[in-house]
Amino acid sequence: MTDQQRDPERGADETGAEARDDQVASTLGESLARAARNSGMGQLADGGTPTATALLSALGGVRGLLETILPGLVFLILFTFTQNVPLSIVVSVAVAVVFTVVRIAGKTPITQALAGLIGVGLSAIFALITGRGEDYFILGIWTNAAYAAALLISILVRWPLIGLAAGYLMGDGLAWRSVKSKFRVMQALTFLWFLLFAARLLVQVPLYLAHTDGATSALALTKLLMGVPLYAPLLLVTWFVVKGQFPQKPQQAPRSPEKNAG
Repeated sequence: MTDQQRDPERGADETGAEARDDQVASTLGESLARAARNSGMGQLADGGTPTATALLSALGGVRGLLETILPGLVFLILFTFTQNVPLSIVVSVAVAVVFTVVRIAGKTPITQALAGLIGVGLSAIFALITGRGEDYFILGIWTNAAYAAALLISILVRWPLIGLAAGYLMGDGLAWRSVKSKFRVMQALTFLWFLLFAARLLVQVPLYLAHTDGATSALALTKLLMGVPLYAPLLLVTWFVVKGQFPQKPQQAPRSPEKNAG
């Protein structure tokens, strides 16, 4: 007699729990896939052979890269040479505002610019309240910590977030979890993304805690160097792996009328 036969209620409970887990994972996977489709991952997933142009488009194009990099670069240059926290912050925020206004005037999508403006604005508020330049980066540090924690937890509970996003992005749903090779690859990919955010924390947190002007300038520099230069190659690696694990299924040719008649 099996355990389920001895305790049918327990078996039903376990089956119901698994069904609920699948439903939650399905909802989360669909949400992640939608988010990914609007970001770099979706841009690459829809493409064929990876090219520099495709990768640039996935990163938001030249304008998107400038919107991501310039506010931080402006802060780094001004703070390094002036040690003036308010000036460095105000000019940095002004750059983000200009990008947003240009997008609005040009009637182009403002999501990326607006998200950048909100991030820069909140960071500026923290730093202006405390008067410490390093607090300009506290929001980014907490964001990296949140991403790292979410990715690590998803690995430990065996629902890797990259797998959930890729599965629904590529039309495979949750089927990849039943294939050991795919599951291990998705776990590994999720771990690589965890390492990205963990590495940022390992470098940036000690600089933030140093509370010196030199450390603040170094923090601004490492934020730039550990941003797009690390994100872009990992995005490309993820694209290669996901494409290899979820090959597009060839569409079946419609049957001819003669064959149907026969």
